[in-house]
Amino acid sequence: MKKIAMVDLKSQYEKIKPEIDQAIQDVVNSTAFINGPAVKGFQEDMEKYLNVKHVIPCANGTDALQVAMMALGIKPGDEVITSNFTFIATAEVIALLGYTPVVVDVDPHTFNIDPESVRKAITPKTRAIVPVHLFGQCADMDAMMQIAQEHNLFVIEDACQAIGADYIFADGSRKKAGTIGHVGCTSFFPSKNLGCYGDGGAIFTNNDELAAQLRVVVNHGMTVRYYHDYVGVNSRLDSIQAAILRVKLARLDDYAAARNYAASYYDKAFENHPKLKTPARFEKSTHVFHQYTLVTEGVDRNAMQEFLASKEVPAMIYYPVPLHMQKAYLDPRYKEGDFPATEHLCKTVISLPMHTELDEEQLKHITDSVLEFVNR
Repeated sequence: MKKIAMVDLKSQYEKIKPEIDQAIQDVVNSTAFINGPAVKGFQEDMEKYLNVKHVIPCANGTDALQVAMMALGIKPGDEVITSNFTFIATAEVIALLGYTPVVVDVDPHTFNIDPESVRKAITPKTRAIVPVHLFGQCADMDAMMQIAQEHNLFVIEDACQAIGADYIFADGSRKKAGTIGHVGCTSFFPSKNLGCYGDGGAIFTNNDELAAQLRVVVNHGMTVRYYHDYVGVNSRLDSIQAAILRVKLARLDDYAAARNYAASYYDKAFENHPKLKTPARFEKSTHVFHQYTLVTEGVDRNAMQEFLASKEVPAMIYYPVPLHMQKAYLDPRYKEGDFPATEHLCKTVISLPMHTELDEEQLKHITDSVLEFVNR
């Protein structure tokens, strides 16, 4: 059996090696390493795939969130609401810009931000909501947009883990994750569903005026070369990464199908097990399975992780500590016990290998190993 990886980028690369190598060589031959034709081409391909008017490439997903907030004109001291169960970058950017992070609890089944918790957290200082589409499926965007409309708030979608997922509205129409709110953000970190071979990110919007402002902010605040009307940043996607992403974007839906195949295999193996809760599917979203995350019940999770490692099965814990208990983000407004769903998940979740290259032999070994531990 081939060695199991948490994310097998090498095998994925080997399948598309000629196209990737040629794409990189074309950029080198052109010497257009920054803002070259590959970047423009990828931007246009991404706009078409997402059915969105504007894609603004940038350096990484964290920058995408920061630039989005800067372009929206949120001011220091303003409050921004986000999920308590997420990667630190979401809150990190809010804090770095001098805004006040306000964290709320999540739905214990979908792991995504809980709309009623958002409603309760709104104050006169609230300016924006950042729903995180965690692990590969969308948050309840109908609810998010309704709340935002009622309170005149911005919605900034963190779609870094759900690129390619569809949100399904009541009338059956669909929009891609990241294209529903005022602005959407994604990361192209190598392990993401659409990942490059370094760092990269992008911002999406259908608002022409906001798109213009986003392009100014990512380019040092310049409206005309060497004339800086705004405080900006230097954040760009380089041409080699864009060329790689163009090749992989054409396969993104196939990659999602492969991930769903692996998820279905896991689901069947663990179905109705009293100690393992498989990932819930939100009826308003497709799932692209950036992660496959189990909730354990009555299981020593750390011992399980060690046992799986002894069987050469990698497993990760996303995330062991909620934002309100992170040392850098301690806040007198919050204490342990305030976010029961998030705190329970942080103590019980474990993620299994999930990528496009898993085969049946590997899947059987992974599931057999998990069951061997929980059944003993």
